[in-house]
Amino acid sequence: MTRPRRLVLFDYGAGNLHSLAKALAAPDVEVRVDRDPQRLLDGDALVLPGVGAFTPAAERLAAGREAIGAALRTGHPAIGICLGMQLLFDGSEEGPGEGLGIIPGRVTRLAARQVPQIGWNAIEGADDPLFAAAPLATAYYANSFVCRPTDAGAVVAWSEHDGDRFPAAVRAGHTVGVQFHPEKSSAPGVRFLRAFVRSVR
Repeated sequence: MTRPRRLVLFDYGAGNLHSLAKALAAPDVEVRVDRDPQRLLDGDALVLPGVGAFTPAAERLAAGREAIGAALRTGHPAIGICLGMQLLFDGSEEGPGEGLGIIPGRVTRLAARQVPQIGWNAIEGADDPLFAAAPLATAYYANSFVCRPTDAGAVVAWSEHDGDRFPAAVRAGHTVGVQFHPEKSSAPGVRFLRAFVRSVR
């Protein structure tokens, strides 16, 4: 019998992770929530959730940042959601702290009249195996900040809010980041998460 895929969900200590853990769970999947950044690689994939602010999350991640960054660069699968996607970048104008630097670039405030963006928005130009396996026409957002990669080639999907076009999703090797919340994006969003889980070897 094939053993379950083991996902480690990082708890920044900033919110309820129940909906994300529930969306990831399946008979062949084990989800472990862990607050220790030095144990986040003790699984088949890392999940960086979308709850909290950049600075405290970066501080919580700091003790494991170098090891996690090295592992992701050499192929350890990971998905970052909203704030978790932002932690894949170098830093954020939201506040001090170092991200993982997996994708060069910074996080900036949405250049829009209406901030935060809360609600459904279209996903455009999706070009990634996860979107091919689980198409998403729209997704649920709750964000004031967005990622600005140095190289637009890292972007695999786009969205626009109030005239500001920004990456909806990015990829670097086996690391994926999504600015939207798939766990709040109804059945298509859950299918997207399950597609990520299936991609984990």
